[in-house]
Amino acid sequence: MPAITIDAPAKLNFHLKVGGKRPDGFHDIESLFVALDFGDTLYCETTPSETTLEITMNGPLALQLDGENIISRAVSLFRDRTGFDQGLKVTVEKRIPFGGGLGGGSSDAAAALLALNCLAADGGSFLNAAELAEMGAFLGSDVPFFLYNSPAAWVTGRGEQIQPLELPGLAPKYALVLVNPGFSSDTAEAYRLLDDIRLSQNITTEFHGGKNLGFSTILNHLKTPCTPWLNNLGTNSTPQDWPFFNDFLPVLLNSDKGAVYQRIMGELRELGAGFAGLSGSGSTCFGVFSREDQAESARKTLSERWPFVIISFLLVRRTIPCYNRK
Repeated sequence: MPAITIDAPAKLNFHLKVGGKRPDGFHDIESLFVALDFGDTLYCETTPSETTLEITMNGPLALQLDGENIISRAVSLFRDRTGFDQGLKVTVEKRIPFGGGLGGGSSDAAAALLALNCLAADGGSFLNAAELAEMGAFLGSDVPFFLYNSPAAWVTGRGEQIQPLELPGLAPKYALVLVNPGFSSDTAEAYRLLDDIRLSQNITTEFHGGKNLGFSTILNHLKTPCTPWLNNLGTNSTPQDWPFFNDFLPVLLNSDKGAVYQRIMGELRELGAGFAGLSGSGSTCFGVFSREDQAESARKTLSERWPFVIISFLLVRRTIPCYNRK
């Protein structure tokens, strides 16, 4: 039976600004997403029985899947939209920590959609990119990014508006040390906390006078001397120059989790990271190192203190599904 192998890369938010709550219940964001050369792998194959679905996870970070999950929802949505009713077996090699702000579930869902799109067309492409993107946005705010053939993007709206970016020279220039403290973060809870604090302090949350700026306007703004980051990332800027921030960090500062994040980021800086941050609403922190040997030394040190510590790099190019006919 036909089978697909596809990588589901993790992502980092180098920058995350959260706007006000929208009428649809989501929040506007402005974020710089980057894909990593680390992530999960999905093996998808058809089975003789129609409409059946079997999903299993392997690896030290595997979860027990009981009932509906984002992969099963992706399969159901694809079947509803296309009529594809072939039985499926999906095996996930799970490496991305659950609830770690690395987009593991969203990336798995996107990979499942891409694999199904290939299987349904017998190795070709059944739906176009716009149709897949619409399905991805329905499944989750981070899913559309993982459907784009771009290793980096400026992401706006609730996450469905993707402006792919080229970051020349950045991928081989920096090593990234990822540190997960061993607990997960509830994204919905983090947004509720952010809303409550802003309401209590009467903080205005609209972007730029009530609307998001277009991407070209953002780029023009970033060319000013005080904000030389996005357009210069791959050339002459260093991580020490990056003014990136994460709106969740000040909110979490006085919580138990916030204290842990501050400790990890402080340790990353002490060990030589030019920039340290929190990805998404947590719980994974990261440090950007200009030297790989320094990153490896930091990894060894931090591995003695925290349960999940790895070195990763920015993804140079996205992989395509590998189609095999058994």
